[in-house]
Amino acid sequence: MLGKYLGITSALLAGSVVGIDLQINEESLKDAAATTAFNTMLNYTSNTTGHIPGYISKKWWEGGALFQTMIEYWYVTGDTSNNPAVSQGMYWQRGDNNYFPANYSAYLGNDDQMAWGLAAMTAAELGYPQETSMPSWLTLAEGVFQGQVRRWDSQSCGGGLHWQIFPYQIGVRVPILDTHRWTIADSIEINDQCASSSKIQWTSNYGSYLSGAAYMYNVTQGTTSKWKSGLDGLLNTTLTIFFPEQYGGNIMVEIACELRDVCDTNQEYFKGLLASDLASVTILAPYTAPQIRPKLQGSAVGAAKQCIGGADQTLCGQRWYPSPWESADLETQLSATSLFTSNLVAFADVQLATQATSSQNGSSAESQAGTTSNTMSSTSSTASTTSTDRPNGAAVIPRSLWVVNVLILGQLWL
Repeated sequence: MLGKYLGITSALLAGSVVGIDLQINEESLKDAAATTAFNTMLNYTSNTTGHIPGYISKKWWEGGALFQTMIEYWYVTGDTSNNPAVSQGMYWQRGDNNYFPANYSAYLGNDDQMAWGLAAMTAAELGYPQETSMPSWLTLAEGVFQGQVRRWDSQSCGGGLHWQIFPYQIGVRVPILDTHRWTIADSIEINDQCASSSKIQWTSNYGSYLSGAAYMYNVTQGTTSKWKSGLDGLLNTTLTIFFPEQYGGNIMVEIACELRDVCDTNQEYFKGLLASDLASVTILAPYTAPQIRPKLQGSAVGAAKQCIGGADQTLCGQRWYPSPWESADLETQLSATSLFTSNLVAFADVQLATQATSSQNGSSAESQAGTTSNTMSSTSSTASTTSTDRPNGAAVIPRSLWVVNVLILGQLWL
C-alpha cells in the first residue's frame, strides 16, 4: 500500500490543497490519467525479481482488471511505458491459453477468470500489440469463453454460471437482474431456486449488465426492443443509485460501503469498472452519451480534487466527493486511472468490435485454447506491432457473442 493515512499531514501543511488540476479537455485528462497510471504502476511489483508476473497477492482477478485498464489507457493516450509489464503479465498468467493457471485453479471463480478474458478481449478489440511467439489475444479470450460455456448450469434458476467453479461452498452467489424494477441483487442462493437474494447494490454488477445490454443493442442495430428497454432501465437505475443527489448528482459513489468506510480493496476498484463500462455504452449506444458523460465528467473533476495524498500530493483517495483524505493504494489509483481514461473516450476515435464494426485482428483459426501445455512463459519477447498500430475495432468475434457480459458471473436476465 502507499501508506494508510499518509498525506493527511502534508495536506494540512500545504494549506489550500487542490489535488490534480483537471479541466475537461483532452490534454488535461491525459495529464491526470498519466499521473494516476504512474502511481498505480508504482504499486505493481509483480514484474520485479522474485515476484510472479501478473499475480497480485490474494487477488488474482485484479491482475486482469489492472491490465484491461492499462490497455485502455494506452489506447486513448498513446503512452507505451506500461506495455512491457502489461504484456508480460498477460502472457505469464495465460495458463492453458484460457486464463485458468494450474497454480490458482483450486480457488478461482468464474468472475476471476472472466476478468482476464475481458482484458484479452479488450486487447483484441483495441489492437494492442501481440507477440509473434504467443497466442493471439483473441485466442486467449476464446479460451475463457469455451471453458465457461461448458460450465453453464441449465438446471438452476433458469440457467447461469455459478460464482465459484468448484462446488465447495454451501450456497452459490451470483448477481441476478430484476427486469420489473431494473435492479440487480448481488447474490442469490440456488439451493432454493433463487428465492433468497441479497439486495446489496454494487457498481460493478450494474456495469456488467449495462455493457452487456449495450453490446446486444448495438449488434441488433437497435431493432430489438428487449435490449433498448433493458439498457434504458438499467441506465436510469444506475445513474439514480450511484450518483446520489446529496453530492450533486454527478459524482459516483460506492453506496454499499463507501459512506460507512468499510470498502475492502476489491470493492475500492468497482467504481473504475463501472466508469469503463459506461464509457463503452456511449460508444455502443451513442444516444446515451448526453446522460452518461456529465456523470463521468463530474466524477473526474471530483476525483481529481481528492488526489491530494503522498509527498507530491497526487495520490487519489477512495471517495470522489468532498471528504477528508484518508488513504491510497493500488486500487484507489487504478480506479481513478480508469475514470480519467473513460472520460478520454469522448475525445478518441474508438469503435468497439461488434457484428457491424469488427475487422480482422488476430485469427481465431489458431485457437486450440484449453488443449495446449500449461507451461507459462517467463520471458518477454518483442511485440509484432508497434504502439501506433491501433485499428478502429478489431476482434473477429465481438464481446456480444460471449453472451455478452451477461455470462460473466452467471448473471440471469429474467
